[in-house]
Amino acid sequence: MPLTANATRFDRDYLGDCYRSSEDERRAALEDIVRATPDIMAILTSIKRLRLPDGWLVSGGVYQTVWNALTGRPADHGIKDYDIIYFDGTDLSYEGEDAVINAVETDLPLLAERLETKNQARVHLWYEKRFGRPYPPLSCSMESLTFYAAKTHAVAVRLKNDGQLDIHAPFGLSNIFGMRLAPNHSFDNRQTYLEKGARMKAQWPELELVPWRAEAD
Repeated sequence: MPLTANATRFDRDYLGDCYRSSEDERRAALEDIVRATPDIMAILTSIKRLRLPDGWLVSGGVYQTVWNALTGRPADHGIKDYDIIYFDGTDLSYEGEDAVINAVETDLPLLAERLETKNQARVHLWYEKRFGRPYPPLSCSMESLTFYAAKTHAVAVRLKNDGQLDIHAPFGLSNIFGMRLAPNHSFDNRQTYLEKGARMKAQWPELELVPWRAEAD
């Protein structure tokens, strides 16, 4: 199936089926959607301009933009925030992270209220107090994707120095294009998964929610 430059014409039944379509096709489709979305490109350009170490745009701002393209909705429909992550192990202070947050928001004033910027090197310092369970120290930004509540959440994009798009999706992109929320049982995120699933189903009724297996706990 040839991919059209009009993202709303992408066939999610085809792209969401890993037996019928290839990951290369999904990556090409994702790149087309990202490059056609001005807010996403502004964020990626800012990450590159500010030289955030190991900086990426991740999760909902990416896959929900794809869902909107697939279903013909406005590009920012249902997107609560845009998650920007980076990794700076040389400064684990709150003040250091806050300075980066302020720099990003200053660089993107029109999107500032919807940006969430976090240093992945210090997540383990506050995670247990907020969520009631420990979180391991990470070695890089992309390691964090393996702990997301859903495999569908685990997608990251950034601009390389040559302007090419760098895409990282440790569980692949078929769930994103198939509009399936698939649980990630590598970390006990059942409650987060259920809460996010209910919220997303309300925004995208087409979404398939794969149940969290009780035996996986």
